[in-house]
Order: sequence, then C-alpha cells, then structure tokens
Amino acid sequence: MPYVLLTNPLNETSSDLIMLEKFDVAIIGGGLLGTSISYWLSSLYDIKIAVVEKEQDVGMHTSSRNTGVVHSPFYLNPEKKAKLAKAAFLSHAMWKTFAEKRGLPWNVVGTIEVALDETQHKILEKYMAWGPKNGMSENDITLLDGTEVTKKEPNIQCHSAIHCKTDAVVDYGIYTRKLKEESQRNGTKFLLGHKLESVENPDDCPVLGFANKEKISSKLVINCAGGYSLDVAKKFSLAMQYSSLHFRGEYWIAREQYTNLVKTNVYSVPNYPDFPFLDPHWIIRSDGKSEVGPNAVPVASPEIYSGYVGDIETFISKLADVVTGSTRKLLLNPEFMNLIAKEWLSSLSKVVMIERVQKFMPKIKPDFFSERGTAGIRTPIITPEGQFLPDVLELEGKASYHILNYNSPGATGAPAYSAYVVKALREKGFLQYAARKTDSIWNFDLL
Repeated sequence: MPYVLLTNPLNETSSDLIMLEKFDVAIIGGGLLGTSISYWLSSLYDIKIAVVEKEQDVGMHTSSRNTGVVHSPFYLNPEKKAKLAKAAFLSHAMWKTFAEKRGLPWNVVGTIEVALDETQHKILEKYMAWGPKNGMSENDITLLDGTEVTKKEPNIQCHSAIHCKTDAVVDYGIYTRKLKEESQRNGTKFLLGHKLESVENPDDCPVLGFANKEKISSKLVINCAGGYSLDVAKKFSLAMQYSSLHFRGEYWIAREQYTNLVKTNVYSVPNYPDFPFLDPHWIIRSDGKSEVGPNAVPVASPEIYSGYVGDIETFISKLADVVTGSTRKLLLNPEFMNLIAKEWLSSLSKVVMIERVQKFMPKIKPDFFSERGTAGIRTPIITPEGQFLPDVLELEGKASYHILNYNSPGATGAPAYSAYVVKALREKGFLQYAARKTDSIWNFDLL
C-alpha cells in the first residue's frame, strides 16, 4: 500500500489521523553518496524509494563545493583506510565510464605530491608502497627527485615528489544531478525542499517530519546527510557520545594570465596527518581555472561559506555542544589550538595563504590572485576521547543505517562505496525484496 494510517500518540480526535505516503527506503541527503545509493537500490530492487533533500536540487553543498579531483588512492593507508582506498580505486574507472556514456567532462591532469625535505620524502616512499597495495599499477605513480620535478613543471621547486598520472578533474555537482536523473528513471522519488525536523517511531517504520509540515513513513531510513549526519543519527538515539566540528576550506582563483603557471595538480605532504588541516594545493578545475588553497577555518555550521558565525541560534547551539561534548577535550590540546590560530590567519590574509604555496611554487605572488574561489566545508567527527575519528563510521539502528564521517576522498569513492553500503544492508536483512534488472551504467556484481 502506498499510504499508511498514523494515529496521533495522544489519541485525541479523528482529525488527528494522518495519511502518510509510505516508502520502503528513505534516504536522507541528496548529495553524491545518497544519490548513488538511490541509484543502486533502484537498479537492483523493485521497491519504493525516496531521497529527502532540504535544498531545491541535489548536490548543492559538499558534492559541488570540492576540488573536483578524481583521486587515485596512493596516499591512503591500506590498513587504516582499506575500504575508502578500495572504493576510490574502483570508482575511478566507474566515473570514467559514467562520463563516457553520458558525455560529461573528464580531464586527466595528473597530480604531483611534493616533499620539501628528507622527512617528507620518507612519507612519499611509504606512499609508493601503498599505491600498489590499494590496487594501483606501479606505472601509474613515479617517484621523482627535485630536478626531475622542475624539468616537468619549471615553476615547482621541491626536494622530491610523486607524480601520479591518473588523477582527473570533473564537476561532481553535475555528476550528482546526472546520477539523480538515472535514479529517477528507475522510479526513485526525490523530495526536494524537505528539511528534516523530527523522527517518530525510530525503531519501527520511522516517520520523518519536515519543516514544510509534511511527513512520510519508511521501513528503512538511510542517513547520508553529510555535515548533518551526526545530528540525524542522534534523532535516532545513536552516536550520542560523539560530537563534530565544521571546517571551511577556502581558495583563491588565479588571474587568467597565471592559470597555466603549473599544468598539473600539486599537493604537499601533510605536516599534521592527525588533524583535518589540508596542506596547500594548486588545483586545476574542470572549467580550466586554477586555484590555491585550502585552509581549515572552524565555523558554526556546514553551510557558512562566508563569515564565521552564521545565525545566532546555530552559533549558540554549536558553542554549547563544544563546551559540553567531546570537542572540549580537543580544545585543550595546545598543538591543535596553535594550528587553529594559523588557519584563522590564512582566512583573514591572502598573503598568508599564498605564502603557504610559495614553499613549493616560489614565483607566485599574492597579486596573481584577485578573487576568492568556491569554499567547501568538511565535518569530522570527534571521538569521546577528544580525537578526530580517522575513518568512516557506519551505525545500524533497528530501522535505520547511518554513514558518518564520510569525508575526502568521498566524492571519488561514491559509486563503489555506495555499492558497499547496499551489500551491507542486504547482508543484514534490510533488503528482502524482489530483484529487478535494469540497463545499469555499472556492474554491481564486479564490486
């Protein structure tokens, strides 16, 4: 039946009886991960699916506010991040297939990851061993000395570097919207402009209530809400011991005459791998522009793309969470607070931001950049011990499944990772439905 009769818990009057549209699966979050999961489910099963998204289209936040790089997983620890690394490796070919079949831009630019001294060089040597363990061909990555790097890119100076030939750049926002169309053709219903406000009956056919006063019921809810995923999980009384922080990454766009200063993506070895502070990049965008960044500026919510506080209610709520939650322990870490101060400076001063990149591109100057790029926000989860959770966290409720801390290279790995989620749900008995056959873009059985 497409609708379910819900009685008011107070049993007041017959006017309190509400007819709710009922779904087999409701996915909260129309980002790249949620849309990918909806595509797989709609391709594989004869079920009624809803994707719940508070914006007027999918992919409006992190899925479109990123560098657009399709990463090769040479830099991911195959022991600590095996699942993400495998997803990134397999998804690289999947995205290329998607681009070819749907006529989407796919620009292979490669990546140079630079080391500035011998200590960082040792990390590159470790990466060279990780790449093949994560499925990469040894021909895809090459360890170069500083002279070889400068020969390849005259405006880069470094001790050494890894050159990865396979990295591409795309527009993940467009990819998300195209994948939405594929899922819609399979029957998925996208409920746009539906901001989640409440969850009733979280353990048995949860009822989701929205800001527009509508409600739906679903046998299973999948939480892919990105920066809000922890908040959603807590509505299901899960992950109560965790907290989170939001960090905005900012960029500066190179003036047109400096766009081709370097024709390859350039990353630097992270100085602080235990913290979510991305060391500076030079990025080639899918539209041909070049940018430098990011930093990691703490903000009060996942959508503060300019300014620092946002609305007062959100700021006060986040401040209370910081003071009382596990984040408080993190703020007592002097190394972390010292890094925070530096990140603030790079946000307030273009000069400070460019100085970070000058360490490996000494010829660039602040006046090469006149316009801020697209800022994005990542939301790492903080453990009860006051540390950053290093990997994705998947939590199972009685009628819900939650994906938290799904950060970079999340966009790269979305096609394969979403398939892993579907396989996990199937193994746990959540997907006991009739199978269906569709003309799928990707082969689920090969993942």
